[in-house]
Parts: sequence; C-alpha cells; structure tokens
Amino acid sequence: MQRKYIVTLTKEERSELEGIISKGKHKSQKYQNALVLLNCDEGPYQKEKHTNEVISSVLNISMRKIDRVKKRFVEEGIDVTLNGKESERVYEKKIDGDLEAHIIALSCSDPPEGHSQWSLRLLADKAVELEYIDSISYESIRRVLKKNELKPWKKIGWVIPPEQNSSFVAQMEMVLDVYKRSFSVLYPVVCMDESPKQLISETRSKIPASFGKPAKYDYEYRREGVCNIFMACEPLTGKRMVEVTERKTKRDWAQFIEKISKKYDSAKLITLIMDNYNTHTPGSFYEAFHPEKAKRLLDRFELISTPKHGSWLNMAEIELNVLNKQCLNRRIGDKQVLINEIRAWETYRNGLNTKINWQFTTADARVKLKRLYPTIEV
Repeated sequence: MQRKYIVTLTKEERSELEGIISKGKHKSQKYQNALVLLNCDEGPYQKEKHTNEVISSVLNISMRKIDRVKKRFVEEGIDVTLNGKESERVYEKKIDGDLEAHIIALSCSDPPEGHSQWSLRLLADKAVELEYIDSISYESIRRVLKKNELKPWKKIGWVIPPEQNSSFVAQMEMVLDVYKRSFSVLYPVVCMDESPKQLISETRSKIPASFGKPAKYDYEYRREGVCNIFMACEPLTGKRMVEVTERKTKRDWAQFIEKISKKYDSAKLITLIMDNYNTHTPGSFYEAFHPEKAKRLLDRFELISTPKHGSWLNMAEIELNVLNKQCLNRRIGDKQVLINEIRAWETYRNGLNTKINWQFTTADARVKLKRLYPTIEV
C-alpha cells in the first residue's frame, strides 16, 4: 500500500520556516522545501490546509517531490529536510599516501607557464602527465585538497592554519591521556554524549490475516515531535546510564550531570569526557541550581571536551550507536514507550558488562594523523 506522511509543525518550526522564505539568502532547494512544509502542515497553527495537487500546481513541482519532502521531515526531522545529510556512500580508495603527498607538493608549487594559478582540472592533468597515476578526476583532487585544507587557487590560505591544528591535537592528546588511566573507584572516567530522536507513529493499524488471506498494511506515519537522549558510560566497567528529556538545554544537561554525580556518590573526582557544545559549560550549573549547589557540583567534576570535529574521540558516541542499532532502529511515536524501551535496553546492556577496548593512543595519533600537527622549523 502507498505510504502517507503527515506533517505537523510546532509553533517554533513554523516561525523558522517563515523566516527562511521571508528574508535572508538561502539555497533554492532549502527555500522550496520550506514552502512545501508550510503548505503541507496539518498542525494546529496552520490556518488553511492545502492538498498536494494544489501545492504541486502553485509551486510548479511534482507530487513525488512533495511526498519526498514530507517523508524526510517525518522520518528525519526539519534540519535534514532543509539542509540534507552527508552521503553514506563508500567509495573505493584510489589515492594512497604517496600520491596524496605528490598532489600536495604539486599544489604548493608554482603553476605551469601560461597559468596564473592552479585549478582542480589543471592539477589532475598534471598528475597524469607526470605519471603519478594513470587517470584521476578533478573531484578526487578536490577531496585531497579539502582534507588537507589547501586552496591553491587563492593568493593566501592554502597553508594549514597552525592555530586550528595545534588546538585540535592539544585537546585530542589530552583526551587520549585520560583514556590511558587505570580503573579507580575514587577517580572514575565517564564519557557522555547526546542525540535527538524523532517520534514517529503509525496512524493506521494493519488488517490482520484471515483464512486464505495474508495480513495487509496501510502505511500512514505522523511525526509526534522530537526528544533528546543523554548517554553516559564508564568504559572500564561496562556500565552506562541513559536519560530521555524533552529538550537539550543547559538546564537539562546540568540536571543530567547531577544524576551522574549521585550515581558516583563515593567518588572523590569524576573525569567527564564530552563533546564541545555550548551547553556543556560550567555556567550551565549556575542556570540550573543555586550558586552553592552549582559550585559544589562543579567541584566534583573534571570537565574535558573533545576538540571541534573530534566527536569520534568520545566513547559515549559508540554506546549511542549501539543503542540506535539495537533498540531505536524502528518507529516509536510515544515518549513513554521510548523511555520504557530504552530502560529495558539499558538493563540488558549493563547486565552484559560490555566494556570498550579503546586502543587508539597518542603515539598512533602522531603517526596516523601527522598532517594535523603543525610543522616546526628548526
């Protein structure tokens, strides 16, 4: 049966979409998707409801395009609908470290005679001419330059900024040093992370099977909102703690940290590894609690953030991925049902005492991520 998706926008979401179509510079695709969502809205804040046929005629787009936008909104949320998501396609690796070094050196050299600067196509042609490789596309060249933050077509800017990279590696090595610590009841190491979860319900029940007739399904999905999942895990003991909240504000984060503090009541100091979000700051404690309690709670923690674009260093992200694959890989439309399912998963997972065997060290980073370290001239 054909699947139907019902769009229901909150007041805040309508305000965001109306802001997109009323002002500012946006990509045409984002502008068009915002118009589709506003006109397909069946929530309480929509004054006049329109059919897909009318929307298709007015916006001059196909019915299938409207259905795709509605499906993405219901299943993946407003951010993905407006901005898209990164491709998960895996490409065969054509460029090894040796070829990458040749391309970088070439892009940092003077352009050939008759050209004022290097272009992607020129670099690709030159790499083939010098027999670095039999054939290569300019898109492959672009990925190498982007990876190493090079822009040879600019007068300046194709040298890796030492501040950005030195800051990253310094914070990375700080996290990796913490992961080398041995287990201690008094000084536990805890990782925490958070992730949004779309609530999606099925508005129609299946027709049960009868004698000689299979069960039939009539799919129609409704977005019931979004909630936030906080995850905390202690990698060396295989214990984790999960909390579902309505939002992910500074107050919500501070209250979750208080629960971590209570769980480790006998600890002298808790080292907390977390991502670098603007809600994960000491000031959040003072927005959630009285100053005396905020200071007392803050003194119980050593707060260490992963560097920007370094969330892969947070072991709680591994546990969130396990939760998504084992428990949340389905549609759940009710928050209480979600909470019950996560509690059951948490109990089961803690019963296994599954630890995380982290093997990436500072020595590994200095070899495998050498390009991130600033070059020191002696």
